[in-house]
Amino acid sequence: MTPALRRYVTADGFSQFGTQVTRVALPLVALLVLDAGPFELGLLGAAEMIGFLLFGLPAGVWVDRLRRKPILVTADVLRAVSLASVPVAALFDALTLAQLYAVAVIVSIGTAFFDVAHMSFLPSIVTKEQLPKGMGTLESVRSLAGLFGPGLGGWLVQVLTAPIAIVADAVSYLISAVLLASVKAEETPAGGRVSLMEGLRYVLGHPILRLVGLVGAMNMFVSGIWAIVRPLYLVDELGVGAAAYGLMISGAGVGGLLGAFVAARVIARFGHGPTMFGAAALMLPLFVLVAFTGPGWRLALYPIGMALISLVAVLHNVAQGSYRQAICPEALRGRMNASLRFLMWGSLPLGGVVGGLLGEAVTVHQLLWIGSLGSVVANLPFVLVPAVRKLKITDDGGRGSTAARAPASPPRSAR
Repeated sequence: MTPALRRYVTADGFSQFGTQVTRVALPLVALLVLDAGPFELGLLGAAEMIGFLLFGLPAGVWVDRLRRKPILVTADVLRAVSLASVPVAALFDALTLAQLYAVAVIVSIGTAFFDVAHMSFLPSIVTKEQLPKGMGTLESVRSLAGLFGPGLGGWLVQVLTAPIAIVADAVSYLISAVLLASVKAEETPAGGRVSLMEGLRYVLGHPILRLVGLVGAMNMFVSGIWAIVRPLYLVDELGVGAAAYGLMISGAGVGGLLGAFVAARVIARFGHGPTMFGAAALMLPLFVLVAFTGPGWRLALYPIGMALISLVAVLHNVAQGSYRQAICPEALRGRMNASLRFLMWGSLPLGGVVGGLLGEAVTVHQLLWIGSLGSVVANLPFVLVPAVRKLKITDDGGRGSTAARAPASPPRSAR
């Protein structure tokens, strides 16, 4: 691993661990400190992702026009400062749901820019052949954070209270900013004027990337429901404590870590397309398993099911992530990633609002089944489209297989 990649991965590690702490702490601040109901939790989940809907496409333009490293550093600092306001307000007994929503929106805007720049920055420090391994390494870090971060978050909430636990995330973003600022990489931004819609046209004109966007959008919509049902069902309905709740969420990290460890070898053995197909097929019965979570021994079904889902989801993410990074021209990479982020993550706020409304109308256990079956439907297209199984990266940028209609370079007329 090169020094640049080592700093890049280490920065990602700090950021991911802090994010996992906030993933546990922020909804618990709303639930336990501010007595939020299902609809208010849904609004909070929507606020946490609204940045992708509002700024997903413009972020791609900035990422392609400018150097990506300064964008990453600025986004980290913005998120750190906004999160730090939560424990400060709590110490003065001035914290409100309105502030929590505002912080979530600011963090989501920073994350929208960061995620697009972060993914687009990786090919500047590794070769095309190293992309699956690089993506696998990042997934390993994410899985490790998912394994230990929620447990740490639950413990911090129990010991320090939920608002104070968010300090860990603010500090992690500052450390990430310092490390990223020291990464050396050769970037070739497009500069000048670039078309905002060019990336969207590229994605929608590419059969596989279009499918990735569709499946991702449906999955993110259902994720908005999961963000609500998870604390309501496990904490409110089943009486799981904050520390145990964090440990249960950590179950996903176990499978994700294993998936990240074997992803590059699985892709090398079977190819990008078959890996995507197989992972999607395996997820379908696993989501049904999670829906049977309940009191007693059935409580174990949640962490076990989520661990297995995370394992195959990481295989899928590494396969499709390295595929799209490899086939896309560098000058268009930021807008391609931004377009996919816009299509996928932009649906999550709507899912949060719909989930909140459903939470007021049905029982929490029924909402769990809605989330599980929704995830099954969301992943079906990757199983039903035959072209996915034949997909492979070729020397012509992926156009020799199922990507025949994808342009090899940005069309000049789009400028």
